[in-house]
Amino acid sequence: MTAEIEYNIVEIFESLQGEGFNTGMPSIFIRFGKCNLACPWCDTNYNQFERWTFSRILRQVRSYGAKNIIITGGEPTIQPKLESLLDRLKADGYFLAIETNGLKTIPPQIDYIATSPKLLYQHKYRQRCIPSADEVRIVNDGDILPFCEQIERQIQAKHYYLSPCEQQGEMNLLDTVRKLGQLNQRLNGRKWQLSLQTHKLLGIE
Repeated sequence: MTAEIEYNIVEIFESLQGEGFNTGMPSIFIRFGKCNLACPWCDTNYNQFERWTFSRILRQVRSYGAKNIIITGGEPTIQPKLESLLDRLKADGYFLAIETNGLKTIPPQIDYIATSPKLLYQHKYRQRCIPSADEVRIVNDGDILPFCEQIERQIQAKHYYLSPCEQQGEMNLLDTVRKLGQLNQRLNGRKWQLSLQTHKLLGIE
Protein backbone atom coordinates (compact mmCIF):
# COMPACT_ATOMS: atom_id res chain seq x y z
CA MET A 1 0.00 0.00 0.00
CA THR A 2 1.12 3.55 -0.71
CA ALA A 3 0.89 4.50 2.98
CA GLU A 4 3.59 1.95 3.80
CA ILE A 5 6.24 3.47 1.55
CA GLU A 6 9.08 4.92 3.62
CA TYR A 7 11.57 7.65 2.79
CA ASN A 8 14.89 8.84 4.24
CA ILE A 9 14.00 12.17 5.86
CA VAL A 10 16.45 14.51 7.58
CA GLU A 11 13.80 17.11 8.41
CA ILE A 12 10.58 18.75 7.24
CA PHE A 13 10.00 22.39 8.20
CA GLU A 14 8.39 25.63 7.05
CA SER A 15 10.50 28.71 6.44
CA LEU A 16 11.46 31.22 3.74
CA GLN A 17 13.45 30.32 0.65
CA GLY A 18 16.84 31.79 1.50
CA GLU A 19 18.64 31.86 -1.84
CA GLY A 20 18.27 32.12 -5.59
CA PHE A 21 15.50 33.67 -7.66
CA ASN A 22 12.71 32.83 -5.21
CA THR A 23 14.40 34.31 -2.13
CA GLY A 24 11.80 35.16 0.50
CA MET A 25 9.08 32.81 -0.77
CA PRO A 26 7.27 31.01 2.10
CA SER A 27 8.07 27.34 1.58
CA ILE A 28 7.86 23.90 3.11
CA PHE A 29 11.22 22.13 2.93
CA ILE A 30 11.34 18.36 2.63
CA ARG A 31 14.98 17.44 3.19
CA PHE A 32 15.89 13.91 2.15
CA GLY A 33 18.83 11.91 3.45
CA LYS A 34 21.75 10.49 1.46
CA CYS A 35 23.65 12.00 -1.45
CA ASN A 36 25.53 10.75 -4.50
CA LEU A 37 28.28 13.35 -3.88
CA ALA A 38 30.37 14.29 -0.82
CA CYS A 39 31.30 17.98 -0.90
CA PRO A 40 33.63 18.88 2.00
CA TRP A 41 31.86 22.20 2.69
CA CYS A 42 28.30 20.80 2.69
CA ASP A 43 26.22 22.24 5.56
CA THR A 44 23.67 19.39 5.68
CA ASN A 45 24.00 16.24 7.78
CA TYR A 46 22.44 14.17 5.03
CA ASN A 47 23.53 10.86 6.57
CA GLN A 48 21.56 11.58 9.75
CA PHE A 49 17.99 10.75 8.84
CA GLU A 50 14.93 8.79 9.94
CA ARG A 51 12.60 6.56 7.97
CA TRP A 52 9.29 8.38 7.52
CA THR A 53 6.17 6.75 6.12
CA PHE A 54 4.29 8.30 3.23
CA SER A 55 1.38 9.20 5.53
CA ARG A 56 3.62 10.77 8.20
CA ILE A 57 5.20 13.04 5.59
CA LEU A 58 1.78 14.14 4.35
CA ARG A 59 0.55 14.88 7.87
CA GLN A 60 3.60 17.04 8.56
CA VAL A 61 3.35 18.92 5.26
CA ARG A 62 -0.37 19.56 5.72
CA SER A 63 0.26 21.08 9.17
CA TYR A 64 1.89 24.09 7.48
CA GLY A 65 0.30 26.94 5.56
CA ALA A 66 2.69 27.40 2.62
CA LYS A 67 1.73 26.00 -0.79
CA ASN A 68 5.28 25.93 -2.19
CA ILE A 69 7.30 22.80 -1.42
CA ILE A 70 11.07 22.60 -1.89
CA ILE A 71 12.35 19.06 -2.37
CA THR A 72 15.96 19.10 -1.21
CA GLY A 73 18.64 17.01 0.43
CA GLY A 74 21.15 15.44 0.33
CA GLU A 75 20.19 14.61 -3.21
CA PRO A 76 16.46 14.09 -3.72
CA THR A 77 16.69 12.51 -7.18
CA ILE A 78 18.31 9.36 -5.76
CA GLN A 79 15.33 8.63 -3.49
CA PRO A 80 13.44 5.42 -4.37
CA LYS A 81 9.75 5.90 -5.18
CA LEU A 82 10.03 9.68 -5.01
CA GLU A 83 7.46 10.09 -7.78
CA SER A 84 4.76 8.41 -5.67
CA LEU A 85 5.13 11.15 -3.07
CA LEU A 86 5.32 13.90 -5.69
CA ASP A 87 2.13 12.65 -7.35
CA ARG A 88 0.25 13.00 -4.08
CA LEU A 89 1.67 16.44 -3.31
CA LYS A 90 0.70 17.64 -6.79
CA ALA A 91 -2.80 16.24 -6.29
CA ASP A 92 -3.00 18.31 -3.10
CA GLY A 93 -2.28 21.46 -5.10
CA TYR A 94 1.32 22.17 -4.08
CA PHE A 95 3.86 23.94 -6.28
CA LEU A 96 6.91 21.65 -6.34
CA ALA A 97 10.47 22.99 -6.56
CA ILE A 98 13.61 20.89 -6.36
CA GLU A 99 17.19 21.61 -5.33
CA THR A 100 19.48 19.12 -7.05
CA ASN A 101 23.10 18.68 -8.10
CA GLY A 102 21.81 18.03 -11.62
CA LEU A 103 23.44 14.67 -12.29
CA LYS A 104 20.24 12.63 -12.47
CA THR A 105 16.94 13.01 -14.31
CA ILE A 106 14.38 15.33 -12.73
CA PRO A 107 10.91 13.86 -12.03
CA PRO A 108 8.21 15.26 -14.36
CA GLN A 109 6.06 16.47 -11.45
CA ILE A 110 8.59 19.19 -10.60
CA ASP A 111 7.51 22.77 -11.44
CA TYR A 112 10.79 24.58 -10.74
CA ILE A 113 14.37 23.30 -10.97
CA ALA A 114 17.28 24.86 -9.08
CA THR A 115 20.49 22.99 -9.78
CA SER A 116 23.85 23.42 -8.08
CA PRO A 117 26.63 21.74 -10.08
CA LYS A 118 29.78 21.04 -8.09
CA LEU A 119 33.31 21.96 -9.25
CA LEU A 120 34.81 19.04 -7.31
CA TYR A 121 32.89 16.66 -9.57
CA GLN A 122 33.31 18.48 -12.87
CA HIS A 123 34.36 15.22 -14.57
CA LYS A 124 30.90 13.82 -13.84
CA TYR A 125 29.23 16.83 -15.43
CA ARG A 126 31.30 16.41 -18.58
CA GLN A 127 29.82 12.92 -18.90
CA ARG A 128 26.20 13.66 -18.10
CA CYS A 129 23.94 16.26 -16.46
CA ILE A 130 20.47 17.70 -16.87
CA PRO A 131 20.16 19.85 -20.02
CA SER A 132 18.05 22.66 -18.57
CA ALA A 133 16.87 24.27 -15.34
CA ASP A 134 15.12 27.36 -14.09
CA GLU A 135 18.21 28.46 -12.20
CA VAL A 136 21.82 27.39 -11.80
CA ARG A 137 23.64 28.09 -8.53
CA ILE A 138 27.36 27.41 -8.33
CA VAL A 139 29.37 27.68 -5.12
CA ASN A 140 32.71 29.47 -5.45
CA ASP A 141 34.96 26.79 -3.99
CA GLY A 142 38.05 27.09 -6.19
CA ASP A 143 39.06 27.93 -9.74
CA ILE A 144 35.42 28.30 -10.61
CA LEU A 145 35.35 30.44 -13.78
CA PRO A 146 36.14 27.69 -16.35
CA PHE A 147 33.56 25.47 -14.65
CA CYS A 148 30.92 28.21 -14.81
CA GLU A 149 31.54 28.52 -18.53
CA GLN A 150 31.34 24.75 -18.92
CA ILE A 151 27.98 24.66 -17.16
CA GLU A 152 26.70 27.57 -19.25
CA ARG A 153 27.25 25.41 -22.31
CA GLN A 154 25.73 22.30 -20.78
CA ILE A 155 22.72 23.59 -18.82
CA GLN A 156 20.36 26.12 -20.32
CA ALA A 157 18.81 28.21 -17.54
CA LYS A 158 16.83 31.40 -17.02
CA HIS A 159 19.08 32.53 -14.17
CA TYR A 160 22.71 31.87 -13.23
CA TYR A 161 24.01 32.52 -9.73
CA LEU A 162 27.41 32.45 -8.06
CA SER A 163 27.44 31.87 -4.30
CA PRO A 164 30.22 32.34 -1.77
CA CYS A 165 31.59 29.23 -0.08
CA GLU A 166 31.49 29.07 3.70
CA GLN A 167 34.08 26.93 5.46
CA GLN A 168 34.83 26.96 9.18
CA GLY A 169 32.71 30.05 9.61
CA GLU A 170 34.53 32.05 6.93
CA MET A 171 32.79 33.17 3.74
CA ASN A 172 34.81 34.12 0.63
CA LEU A 173 32.43 36.91 -0.31
CA LEU A 174 34.96 39.39 -1.73
CA ASP A 175 36.55 36.75 -3.96
CA THR A 176 33.09 35.70 -5.13
CA VAL A 177 32.11 39.25 -6.05
CA ARG A 178 35.37 39.67 -7.99
CA LYS A 179 34.76 36.46 -9.93
CA LEU A 180 31.19 37.55 -10.57
CA GLY A 181 32.59 40.69 -12.14
CA GLN A 182 34.89 38.63 -14.35
CA LEU A 183 31.97 36.56 -15.58
CA ASN A 184 29.86 39.62 -16.29
CA GLN A 185 32.56 41.60 -18.13
CA ARG A 186 32.61 39.03 -20.94
CA LEU A 187 31.14 40.56 -24.07
CA ASN A 188 29.21 37.50 -25.21
CA GLY A 189 28.77 35.65 -21.94
CA ARG A 190 25.65 35.09 -19.90
CA LYS A 191 24.99 37.43 -17.00
CA TRP A 192 25.44 36.01 -13.51
CA GLN A 193 24.04 37.24 -10.21
CA LEU A 194 25.15 36.94 -6.60
CA SER A 195 23.18 34.55 -4.40
CA LEU A 196 23.61 34.66 -0.64
CA GLN A 197 22.20 32.23 1.89
CA THR A 198 20.04 34.94 3.44
CA HIS A 199 18.42 32.49 5.85
CA LYS A 200 21.79 32.19 7.60
CA LEU A 201 22.20 35.96 7.71
CA LEU A 202 18.72 36.25 9.22
CA GLY A 203 19.25 33.44 11.70
CA ILE A 204 16.30 31.37 10.46
CA GLU A 205 16.18 27.74 9.41
